[in-house]
Amino acid sequence: MAVIAVYSVKGGVGKTTIAANLAWQSAVIGEKRTLLWDLDPSGGAAFLFGVEPKTKKKGAVTIFRGKEDAEAMILPSGYWGLDLLPADDSLRGLEHSLLALGKKKRLAKLAAELSGKYERIVLDCPPVLNEISAQVIRAADVVIVPLPPSPLSQRALQAIRKELAANHKQHPPILPVLSMLDARRGLHKQLRAGMPDWPVIPMSSAIEQVAERQAPLGSFAPTSPGAVAFAELWQAIEAKLEDLGAS
Repeated sequence: MAVIAVYSVKGGVGKTTIAANLAWQSAVIGEKRTLLWDLDPSGGAAFLFGVEPKTKKKGAVTIFRGKEDAEAMILPSGYWGLDLLPADDSLRGLEHSLLALGKKKRLAKLAAELSGKYERIVLDCPPVLNEISAQVIRAADVVIVPLPPSPLSQRALQAIRKELAANHKQHPPILPVLSMLDARRGLHKQLRAGMPDWPVIPMSSAIEQVAERQAPLGSFAPTSPGAVAFAELWQAIEAKLEDLGAS
């Protein structure tokens, strides 16, 4: 089993859309049993699949407190091999719960407990730099960092690398991805030229339809540039996992 985290300290970078489409690629195209685990209280991952989370009195945070079994909250996505572990408002208290527990690898332990059922776990992470992100780093085999073509995005990547250097001597590889790239814009073209080896997710109307249709892009527009980009990104992730011996 391998854990792939989609993480950024910035919101609005296409993180949830990327996580949802990568999870679909893993399960449907890669034929690997996959769990998309939403850690962001906004709960966008389930929405993108048109799934209504089960109503739980104390919410998803109880998984971390040991008061609820993770499998009890897992829901089918409607696609072969892909399940969802939805988020809810209770996760706004997740950092407090993790600090109170004092278990630095709580997320990693919970993910390991699901390894008998899933070959890949994709984490949709909240845009924070705190105990939650620290737990994500300890749990992940690879961290995908979506970055729109912007000087501010470069600063966000620098903040993540600084955090890793300061607090995580051994950490998973970071794979930056240029997201929402508009090749017609001069600044986007300029920044792209400076990062020729980074994977790219283009800005496109087809990708915007993922939220409207509540379906992964590959399921309704498999030959679109966006769907091809998601497929190529997933192939790059699988190649990295193979290099790490985590495949």
